[in-house]
Amino acid sequence: MIQVKRLVKRFGPLTVLKELDFEVRSGEFVALLGPNGAGKTTLLRILSSLSKPNSGLVQVASYRLPEGAIAVRAQLGVVSHQPLLYGDLTAEENLSFFARLYGVEKPRIGDVLDLVGLSRRKSDLVRIFSRGMQQRLAIGRAILHNPRILLLDEPHTGLDQEAGEILDNLLREIALEGRTVVMTSHDLIRAAELASRVDILSKGKIKASTETSGLGSAELVSFYREALQEAGGAA
Repeated sequence: MIQVKRLVKRFGPLTVLKELDFEVRSGEFVALLGPNGAGKTTLLRILSSLSKPNSGLVQVASYRLPEGAIAVRAQLGVVSHQPLLYGDLTAEENLSFFARLYGVEKPRIGDVLDLVGLSRRKSDLVRIFSRGMQQRLAIGRAILHNPRILLLDEPHTGLDQEAGEILDNLLREIALEGRTVVMTSHDLIRAAELASRVDILSKGKIKASTETSGLGSAELVSFYREALQEAGGAA
């Protein structure tokens, strides 16, 4: 579903991604972890066609980027640090607006509001929503058009424990639908509980990868620290 080979991304003299290789199978949920500055957000921006690579192969849903950007965007749902919602519109109005852009039928809006747990608040303005509610609605916006691939850039940022748990349950439901998910995170344990695979990105390259099934918290922490130590990064 996602194939990246020898990807290089530079910003002036700074090389952020250094011949990076990365692959995600259809229906897989991959958590991408690493220290600040490792290149996680940059990689997601390239996969979502919002940024162009300097060199290397990037293929998403059988389309090569950046040439196939328009076709790829129809297959993607993207959630960034900002919810990208209209505060002076209601939850339902926000989804209705994006539904028109995507050519989505009206009944789908109600289905998505149910899925993200906001049906009872559909007529409330988004600007009065909590951060957690806005994040759930942002995910609703991202899945409104039934994308095959979901890209999540640290979706738990700024959430309290209760809101984080609600978001976790939502992401589990999305994963059960068979979507391909790539999520960046700083929370190793939470990411491992949600994802089927954890990849460690450090200094512009994937340094280690492991399936999460059967691994305990202590083993995951040890795996993460060892990967960063071998890469010469901070654990």
